[in-house]
Amino acid sequence: MQTPSWQGVLDPHGPVAAAERTILLNATVIMLAVIVPVILLTLAFAWWFRAGNKWARRDPDWAYSGAVEVTVWAIPTLVVLFLGGIAWIGSHDLDPARPVASTAQPMNVQVVSLDWKWLFIYPDLGVASVNRLVVPAGVPLKLHLTSASVMNSFFVPQLGSQIYTMAGMTTTLHLRADQAGTYAGLSAQFSGDGFSDMRFDTVALPPAQFAQWLASARASPATLDAAAYAALAKPGVAASSPAFGHVAPDLFRTILSISTRPAGAASAPVMAME
Repeated sequence: MQTPSWQGVLDPHGPVAAAERTILLNATVIMLAVIVPVILLTLAFAWWFRAGNKWARRDPDWAYSGAVEVTVWAIPTLVVLFLGGIAWIGSHDLDPARPVASTAQPMNVQVVSLDWKWLFIYPDLGVASVNRLVVPAGVPLKLHLTSASVMNSFFVPQLGSQIYTMAGMTTTLHLRADQAGTYAGLSAQFSGDGFSDMRFDTVALPPAQFAQWLASARASPATLDAAAYAALAKPGVAASSPAFGHVAPDLFRTILSISTRPAGAASAPVMAME
């Protein structure tokens, strides 16, 4: 098995992460347009107005210069406008709920953050896995995410878009892995003693290899029903990455109902955040 890559956000392998890197680089260049001249001018002023420079002119009565005022206000104004424009455009183009442009149909994956592990349910395929998100390379992903307990944060740095998981609510995230590989994922939100081990692998496979993985997952005799989920949801770090060949119908909605149900209540409303 390929070792997960930890190259991070500067080594994107999907359109979302690539766009985020572009925003980061653009913002850095814009800020350097101010930082570099300020550093150079600081050194130049210190050198020119040194005690031994007889050409340096001291003007104790100087109070105002229109040219100086325009310069010192215009530059930060332009910086704010450029950075604001990048943030405005990027926040709309990279909306987590916005589908990734593709001719292929997106694959639905339901994600549940547990203490301290990740559960991935494939509702259209009837299988599930723990701490291992296996997807076909080049196929868009539509992730529906929730938490079984405290708030968590789902993040695959090389694919992009960290997003929170919250009990009783669903958030939606669209991603795509353009190249086959194993990309490290993690929780970016502290959630207790086992938080540091709350990591998972995102494995992007060519279509033929994904079909083989799906066949092997379906061959697993393990069934993810309410009882199996209750055992899995108990706090603890997963010792392995098991696959479930069968998943109870509407398990994800059942999880949402359980996480929002007050003690003694039969049911509770479910909220969705698109």
